Amino acid sequence: MEQVNKTVLTIKNIIKAPVKKVWEYWTKPEHITQWNNASEDWHTPRAENDLRVGGQFTARMEAKDGSMGFDFGGVYEAVKENEYIEYTMDDGRNVSVRFTSNGEHTKLEERFDAEETNSVEMQRTGWQAILDNFKKYAERNA
Repeated sequence: MEQVNKTVLTIKNIIKAPVKKVWEYWTKPEHITQWNNASEDWHTPRAENDLRVGGQFTARMEAKDGSMGFDFGGVYEAVKENEYIEYTMDDGRNVSVRFTSNGEHTKLEERFDAEETNSVEMQRTGWQAILDNFKKYAERNA
C-alpha cells in the first residue's frame, strides 16, 4: 500500500467576541454569506448548513463580476457546540475548526488538508484572508 503524505495547514485568529457569538457567526447561513470571501471582488450569495454529524453544508462562492464561481461544501464528521467542528470536503480533504473561549475573546483555529493544484502558500493566504474577513465581521457585529 502506498503511503500518501498529506500537507496539513493551520490558520488562526483571536476574535474579540465571546465564543457563543463566534459560533453563531461561523455557522448560521445568514452570517456566512456576509463574511465568506477572501477579497472584495468575491462574495457568497447563498449558504446552507445542516450542522450535525452526517449533515451537509454548501456555500456558493462567486466572483462579483460573474466570471467564475464554485460550490464549497462537505459533510460534518464531528460537531460539539462552541468547541469544535470537523468535516470532510466534497473532494475528500479534512478540516477541523476549534473554538477556544477566553471570556470576551475566542481563539479560532482551522486545520485543513492542502490540495495539490495550488501552492501551499496560496492556500494558506486564501484561507487566512477568509478567516481575517470573518474576524472583522464578528468583531463589528458582536
